[in-house]
Formats: sequence, C-alpha cells, structure tokens
Amino acid sequence: MSRIGKNPVPIPAGVTAEISGNSAKIKGPKGELKQSFNALVEIKKDGETIVVTPKNDSKEARALWGLTRTLLANMVEGVTKGFEKKLIITGVGYKVAAKGRDLELQLGFSHPVPIKAPAGIDFEIDVKKNTIITRGIDKQLVGEVAANIRKWRKPEPYKGKGIAYAGEHIPRKAGKSAAK
Repeated sequence: MSRIGKNPVPIPAGVTAEISGNSAKIKGPKGELKQSFNALVEIKKDGETIVVTPKNDSKEARALWGLTRTLLANMVEGVTKGFEKKLIITGVGYKVAAKGRDLELQLGFSHPVPIKAPAGIDFEIDVKKNTIITRGIDKQLVGEVAANIRKWRKPEPYKGKGIAYAGEHIPRKAGKSAAK
C-alpha cells in the first residue's frame, strides 16, 4: 500500500484540471502543463481533488501509484507557485553574464560557455554574488537545466571552486602539506 499514492491531490482555486484516460492537463495562473501516465494506474477527478488508484495489485502498478500522484502534485504546484533552483559560482575569474534570455559563463576555459534558455525556463542572475536562479513551472525541466549548468564545473574538494547548488555541502580535503 502506497502511503503517498493514497493521499488525494488538492486542486487550489484558480487551477483547472482536465483528466482524460491516462493523461492530465493542468492550467493555472503561471501556465499549463500536460502529461500522460502509465495505463497501470487510474486517475480520476473527484470534486476539488485528483485521486490516483492502481488498476491491479502488481508490484509495478503499486510502484507507479505513488509516482503518478507525486507527478500530479508537482504539476499543480508548478502552475500555482512555480519552481526554482539556485546555483552559486565560486572561483577567481568565474563569472556569469546575461545575453538576452540566455547565459554566458566564464569558467576558466579559453572560451565563454553559452547556455541557451529552453522554452519555459527563465534565468535570473546576480552579478555581484555570482548566482544564477533557474525558474519555471516544470520541476523536472528546472532541475535538468540546473544540473546541465552545474555539469560544466562541478565543485572541487580542495578550494571549493566551481558551480554548486545553494545549500549544497561540498566535502573539503586537506592539501598536500597536511600529509607531512
């Protein structure tokens, strides 16, 4: 029995949900999201909530039950509040600059690194603090774009240089002189 799956997803005021078969279309003040789900779970709109139930008692259906409910809850939260990921750039000479909707990063390479903003993603930068905030209504897309930016220079353990998530703990190592 899924403890997450059995909880209904509340639909707040100002949000409309259309469920047809195994696909959901959620509209809210920030935008619209569509997604189709596996046929092993059943999705129903019950008043001002969305209820997810497994169609049979197989292990796969029970696994998809909680996943489907969480994805629907993320869709509802995305169209009402939105999601954001904050990245902090640390290092001498490491910089970020806005080029229209896109970003240009200076990360110690011989060339700047251009980052294109996909549809539905907005960047906000703070040049003084060297931070990037990735915003959007699709939680998966926001996380993926932030991870792709971070991939250019992961934080290294000796000086902590690189691109890290806000609040991320970077384990530090002692240098060579500590071995003596």
